[in-house]
Amino acid sequence: MVVIAPLLATIHYLYFVAEDQYASSFGFAVRSEETSLASGLLGGLASLSGGSSSSDTDILYEYIQSRSLVEKIDDQLDLETIYSRPEADPIFAYDTSGEIEDLVRFWNKMVHVSYAAGSGLLEVEVKAFAPEDALAIANAVIVESTTMINDLSAIAREDATRYAREDLEQAVARLKSAREALTRFRSETRIVDPSADIQGQLGLVNSLEAQLAGAIIELNLLLETARDSDPRVETAQRRISVIQTLIEEERQKFGLGRGSDPESGQDYSTLLGEFERLTVDVEYAQKSYLAAQTALDAAQADAQRQSRYLATYARPSLPRSSQYPERFQLSAVTGAMLLLIWSIGVLIYYSLRDRR
Repeated sequence: MVVIAPLLATIHYLYFVAEDQYASSFGFAVRSEETSLASGLLGGLASLSGGSSSSDTDILYEYIQSRSLVEKIDDQLDLETIYSRPEADPIFAYDTSGEIEDLVRFWNKMVHVSYAAGSGLLEVEVKAFAPEDALAIANAVIVESTTMINDLSAIAREDATRYAREDLEQAVARLKSAREALTRFRSETRIVDPSADIQGQLGLVNSLEAQLAGAIIELNLLLETARDSDPRVETAQRRISVIQTLIEEERQKFGLGRGSDPESGQDYSTLLGEFERLTVDVEYAQKSYLAAQTALDAAQADAQRQSRYLATYARPSLPRSSQYPERFQLSAVTGAMLLLIWSIGVLIYYSLRDRR
């Protein structure tokens, strides 16, 4: 009664009531391609490498067993109907009165995922009560897994592009600010290039000094042959005085700034230092802009190609014979468990009887 009757009931159920289950297996791995950019080439691809990403495989392993995937495939194939077709099989068939959580638990019984962490390979076995249903579910798992991996790649590419675009916007704002500051400096000082202006001032002073030297020589020659009251001497002296005044004025301009008054406090050394600082800011901003533009072009070039993809090394196929339920193994395990329970009960019974 304890062993044989339940074992016969189990055998009868497995062989005459339980529906055949068909399994479709497939395997895949997540592959990734990485691009390396040469710093001197705008968007140039220096190398391509392929490899598997263990983190992506871990995500996919959990995703296949998740409620999200079950809901998506249920919307496509109506899993409740597929798994509840054998109405006379109350143990192995799905009870349609259950909620989504029950369907997820039943899904994890019918879909087995094995993951080899060292190789990064995922093997999936999908069971169903009809060969066509097993194949359809397996193909749906591959499609949804591919979509999920592509979504992860799209998010990563969008993040990289967004960060590069933000850097470019900052570089543009910095370049615009630096150029506006340089333009404002030129407008306020009315000097386009202080270096060129200095050269012009020095050339004018040198020319006046040469004229002064010539005027002094001419005066000395007149003094040798003419009196001090000679009009020519007075004219030469006035010419020397005018040239000296002009030289002094030009030297004042050179020292305090073109057309500026002494109270401004800005000489050419100060203006030149400010101009060089603004020029360096503009050059740095231009280089930052070029670097940011290069990074954005590289990110956009990388975004146009799929950096992660699902490599299916074993495609699912239509099963030809049922593999489940494993009737003989289940019968043997059930018989062994019943025999063990009966043996323990007998031992307990005789132990209590001997104590009396």
